[in-house]
Amino acid sequence: MHRSWWMENGPGCTVISVTPAPDWAPEDHRYITVSGCVLDYQYIEVAHSSLQIFLALAGFVYACYVVKCITEEEDSFDFIGGFDSYGYQGPQKTSHLQLQPMYMSK
Repeated sequence: MHRSWWMENGPGCTVISVTPAPDWAPEDHRYITVSGCVLDYQYIEVAHSSLQIFLALAGFVYACYVVKCITEEEDSFDFIGGFDSYGYQGPQKTSHLQLQPMYMSK
């Protein structure tokens, strides 16, 4: 029964459909024989998965590097009245509503 894409589409593979299909074969699967493959499909799947894992790890390392570079740039950023002048207080909003203590009798 066909379960792997690489089994049917591997390099040099010749696919022959077996008819009639056995009674136990599910209807949504084709029953085939494969011959003439340069590599077995299991080896191709392992190589394909290994390449994907390597690319994912390389992408993760590169993303960490980019985040590190961005955070270093943010720390060095300065402007007038910026983060370095802690004594500076910007204009405060004035409230038209003044809070007063409330006294309650027992």
